[in-house]
Amino acid sequence: MADKPVYEEASIDGQPPKLASIPASDTTVWADASPLLQAACAGLRDGELIHGDNFNLFAAMSALEIMDPKMDSGIVCTYYSIDEAIENGAAPIPISLDSTIDVRCTIDIMDHLLACEAAWHKGHSLAQTVFSCIYLLRLDRTAPHALLHSYCRIIRATCKAVVSVVSDARTHEEEDLFTMTYGLPLNGDGDDKCLSILNAVEETISRQLRACKATSSKRRLPEDLEPLQSNPNLEEGFCKALLCRLRFRKHFFHVLSCMKRPQGRGLESARKHIASCLTELESILKSADFLRSCFDESCEGDIDDKTTASGFEPIGFDAMLNSRLSAPTPPRAIKILSWKKAVEYFVKLLHDLDVICSYSLDPHLESLLRFVVQFQKSQPDLVARSHLQLLLVQDGKLYGRDPFFAVINKAAALPEATKNHDIQKNESFLQLGMLVMNLLKILCTNAAWQRRKLGKFLQDWRVIYVQLELAFRNEYGEVSSSSNDENTCMKIFQHILLWVEEQTYWIAFRFLILGFELELYSTGEYCMVYWYLYAVLIKLTEKTHLMMAVSHDNAKRKGKKKKDSPKDLARESRIPPAVLFLQCYICLAEGLSMMLAALRNEIPVFHSPSPFNTEHEKFVQHFELLQRACIPDHVSYPSYKESTTHARFSTLAMYNYFKDAQRIAKEVKSSFSNDPERLAELRKLEQ
Repeated sequence: MADKPVYEEASIDGQPPKLASIPASDTTVWADASPLLQAACAGLRDGELIHGDNFNLFAAMSALEIMDPKMDSGIVCTYYSIDEAIENGAAPIPISLDSTIDVRCTIDIMDHLLACEAAWHKGHSLAQTVFSCIYLLRLDRTAPHALLHSYCRIIRATCKAVVSVVSDARTHEEEDLFTMTYGLPLNGDGDDKCLSILNAVEETISRQLRACKATSSKRRLPEDLEPLQSNPNLEEGFCKALLCRLRFRKHFFHVLSCMKRPQGRGLESARKHIASCLTELESILKSADFLRSCFDESCEGDIDDKTTASGFEPIGFDAMLNSRLSAPTPPRAIKILSWKKAVEYFVKLLHDLDVICSYSLDPHLESLLRFVVQFQKSQPDLVARSHLQLLLVQDGKLYGRDPFFAVINKAAALPEATKNHDIQKNESFLQLGMLVMNLLKILCTNAAWQRRKLGKFLQDWRVIYVQLELAFRNEYGEVSSSSNDENTCMKIFQHILLWVEEQTYWIAFRFLILGFELELYSTGEYCMVYWYLYAVLIKLTEKTHLMMAVSHDNAKRKGKKKKDSPKDLARESRIPPAVLFLQCYICLAEGLSMMLAALRNEIPVFHSPSPFNTEHEKFVQHFELLQRACIPDHVSYPSYKESTTHARFSTLAMYNYFKDAQRIAKEVKSSFSNDPERLAELRKLEQ
């Protein structure tokens, strides 16, 4: 063994060792290692490990456990290579000499591929899902089988398009296996013609279906048209089942292509294809009854757990065949989604894509942020979020057309004329544009990733505010001493400084709310969370009110009214609906924090200290990132204790926070009559 390396293959369950796929040569010798392993097992206690002198903790973390299916990529493999699988008849062409069985098996392959694709979208590796199909791994072999060949080509082209979208959006850090292709044959010659090949097959089957629907006197097929299979009673059902599957793939590929067009030019076309996809998915679901009834054989197990509509196991798949391609990670245990769940996944994905396509590409940043937050409430998966991000940020511009300085200019209520001002070349303004662009990208990630990023991102917004303020003071002196509104540069600085503050508190508010969505707060921590939320909302409301006042002044100056009427003065004195909306939240947050503090102070059962963390440590854990960025200023654990220590029900009765919140919600309802999302939120607040 010292002279030449020895590669050993263990036998399983006492059976003779299987012949090695790698033949013995001058430098390799295959031997049965079972006696050695059994002897080692007998001499080892639980938790002990055989290792060499140079073995360390790092190596232990990277070690593989031999014979463990989750760790040992060489075990439980039916075949050790694609060629071996093909030689053993795992993926025959034709699939069956019986044309009826051949068609049914082809439909089973289509259905299982759909389930594999959904599992891949959910975060499993491409190698062990879609490309567990041997036909896809050797696509040239399917050329004699036009139906299977066209379907496999469109699947491969679709996978390539999805990988491209997710890679370009760079949101795949959360599902790191998604874009790893492991050298799989994703790029094939002639894939640009996959649609024309599919269309030709679709047209042939359509002609066969039309012939089936003809009257009995015309039932004879044209000479150049052969039936799909040998049973004329099943021909129409098989034609329908195949057509809806082929058409779904065609329209889905069009959806992906249209949504990638620059500046949202393909969104209208994408919506039409989405509607067609949903129609075809309905037809696919309806075809299940026919596929289950056309064969006498009964399927074992629950039909709802099957990956095919017929309930039969598909031919030509081996999930472990590519397990070695998953290096450097051990092979994952993958459960492919059932066929029904796969269809449900694609229905939801298409609805999410339709929401994106129906968006009006509003250049107002406030409306856009509200849309993205609302969209995230439906918990869209990675593919939909990637498409949203690519739509929002293209070539460093919003929607690929609006420079971010112009977007900030509009959001900061500056005159239209200032959007092309040379001040945008200032380093601080360039960095601010990058921050806005990164904010949109972060908001398109999943909730956990989003919250983590937003917490760290707050410091960048605080730093840019300080940089802009320093630049402003160096240029114009103290803010309070400057009153020259005619100076355009000074006005830009003033407006944008105020807007940056408002945006910073909006990010902090979003950060805290995501903690509720992710269930990061325990019931004993709600008091401090609501108290901190109240502190952030106070500052957010203040900055929002100031921004709206500035915006109103600009509109008033633009109108050049000589004299204000009493009606205009009354309108000016009113608090804007958006500010009242935030005040409603303030009342609720303050009321909940004080109520919980009073319960804790007066009823001992509500005050149960944690055996692991002190209250101060919990405060630091939850709000450290906000505290680092000084958001808000002068808010700390001592100030929280001071505010809540003396809360009692007797003092709370003097001020009814919840009644005030309900009153404000009712008052502001009419102002949002054209905004169904805000109305729904107000109804929840009332409740």
